[in-house]
Amino acid sequence: MAKVQMTTPIVEMDGDEMTRILWKMIKDELIIPYIDLKSEYYDLGLKYRDETDDQVTIDSANATKKYGVAVKCATITPNAARVEEYDLKQMWKSPNGTIRAMLDGTVFRAPILVKGIEPNVKTWEKPITLARHAYGDVYKNVEIAVPGAGKAELVFTGADGKEIRQTIMDFDGPGIIQGMHNKDASIKSFAKACFEYALSTKQDLWFATKDTISKTYDARFREIFDTTFESEYKEKFDKAGIEYFYTLIDDAVARVMKSKGGFIWACKNYDGDVMSDMVSSACGSLAMMTSVLVSPDGIYEYEAAHGTVQRHYYKYLKGEETSTNPVATIFAWTGAMRKRGELDGIQGLIDWADKMEKATLSTIEGGQMTGDLVLITSNKDAKKLNSEDFIKAIRATYEAL
Repeated sequence: MAKVQMTTPIVEMDGDEMTRILWKMIKDELIIPYIDLKSEYYDLGLKYRDETDDQVTIDSANATKKYGVAVKCATITPNAARVEEYDLKQMWKSPNGTIRAMLDGTVFRAPILVKGIEPNVKTWEKPITLARHAYGDVYKNVEIAVPGAGKAELVFTGADGKEIRQTIMDFDGPGIIQGMHNKDASIKSFAKACFEYALSTKQDLWFATKDTISKTYDARFREIFDTTFESEYKEKFDKAGIEYFYTLIDDAVARVMKSKGGFIWACKNYDGDVMSDMVSSACGSLAMMTSVLVSPDGIYEYEAAHGTVQRHYYKYLKGEETSTNPVATIFAWTGAMRKRGELDGIQGLIDWADKMEKATLSTIEGGQMTGDLVLITSNKDAKKLNSEDFIKAIRATYEAL
């Protein structure tokens, strides 16, 4: 069988630990045998990020702007323990946060539903798509460890030299301070991306923050969403027969747990991070979730949104067998290839993506799956496979379709 030919490269961002091992398996078994892969490769493994002073992350984001489509493996965001483990120069920021800020995009995440893996929330009948703002907040924070008693202030110095100053806290002893920010332009891009995605998928859009407590910061998000909707999207939503509404984040959580699903839930950066993990876990596994970053300029970055599966990686290094779920990483590749095919008019890439996703789900539905799914499946004939054998089983299913 002739391989599908590509005309434009995709940007390939390799990652860390067990997901890096899966990345190579997926390429070797599911991609290279069928596609003449053209990719511009960037090693976003923690060691190389440290060697390049994180320049490789910036370079990968710029390459994504150039080529329009990227696929990213899971990466480590180091904490103090990781700094010591990897002997890092410093505690580098999240590469996802850096890339998202440079692309000014919105992350859309949805669970991958498969027969035999029923959601833990019994009322959920359709996927819930999380729209996550991808700039600022805690991911671009500035932090200070307060050594002792003293006065902490929030100060803004305008271009004209005028200051706005507020007291944060009069400390009587040690403590901590965190400063966050966001930009009106980024919030507006987030709002427009959510409204456009809702229209394209014909789904209701919910937006939730905590403006009753954060009366300036979160209230600014709500204000921009409301004014953008009223001025640009209300008539379009009415015509499409879909709804937009705002509610508090705690009310949204209560509603979500009693809903049937089938809507888009827009959240600020951290809320979206946490709630997307909650939804995907309730639908089976963190590894059963799609994630795509969409920029206002029509740039797409598909990623595996879970972690690097550190525990399995340490077992792998000892030569022990692992059963790590690669589905999210497979769907990152299929999503990127499908989009590349759509942009370049290559039907073969679209067909490969559709067929590979069908083969992946069919393999699971046929009873062959990784250990995380065996624990929760209603399929009485389920068989636990190790990571490599599961990927090979998907290949066999693909070739039999």
